[in-house]
Amino acid sequence: MNKLLFMGRKTYGAQALEWSVNNGWNVVAVVTDDHQETSPTAQVAKKYGLKLLDYEGLLEEISSKQLDFDLVVSYVFWRILKKPLIETPKLGIINFHPAPLPDLRGTGGFNIAILENQKEFGVTAHYLDEGIDTGPIIEVDRFEINPYEETAQSLEKKSHDRMVKLFKKTLERITKQGVLPSIPMKGGRYLSRKEMEEMKRINPGDDVDTKIRAFWFPPYDGAYVELDGKRYTLVNRKILEELDGDSEAIFRHTQKGS
Repeated sequence: MNKLLFMGRKTYGAQALEWSVNNGWNVVAVVTDDHQETSPTAQVAKKYGLKLLDYEGLLEEISSKQLDFDLVVSYVFWRILKKPLIETPKLGIINFHPAPLPDLRGTGGFNIAILENQKEFGVTAHYLDEGIDTGPIIEVDRFEINPYEETAQSLEKKSHDRMVKLFKKTLERITKQGVLPSIPMKGGRYLSRKEMEEMKRINPGDDVDTKIRAFWFPPYDGAYVELDGKRYTLVNRKILEELDGDSEAIFRHTQKGS
């Protein structure tokens, strides 16, 4: 049975982790951040009695050779992984990236797709190297979207539903084949979190409706205007109607954005 080290934090990562436990993988440890001990992924680890580590604890165990694993999965895990970790597992480290590569490296894939009216999106499985989303590509699952209807939140859900399926498919292939064929990653563009945050500001000439949808991702602040030194997140009527009268959700978001 292959030994898996799983790195992740969020709900979809928790789904992937639970599937691994129940489908023949020996999960030797789960890595989350020290401030995320109550994350969905951490809760699954506790449910199955799995070892739970933060990143620094993982490095200590690798250094002292206390932890043995064949494959590492990074499921939207935000840290940049370096040596010796990336050289340790015989089956490599696979990152599951919620955007098509090499097109959209880094963060902000959902936002860019909507801002640029892209009609196709995708999710990616790729091997990790020491760069940011630069390692060899195993598979990109591309699918059609309607950029005039999507919000960042709705596109995230569609993407992660596909990515959980890609995760299962990839691990099933590894069970049968071992190290998987891949192609070098070339080109593409990289967007940092700082650059993405700067794009939220609504400036003269912007398509306001598009920008609202591109950054609608409660409870986080969305596209905003600034008045008297305060930022105000904007929402359009269609989004309000889709909330179906959930005034509590609206209140929580507007309070956070005020």
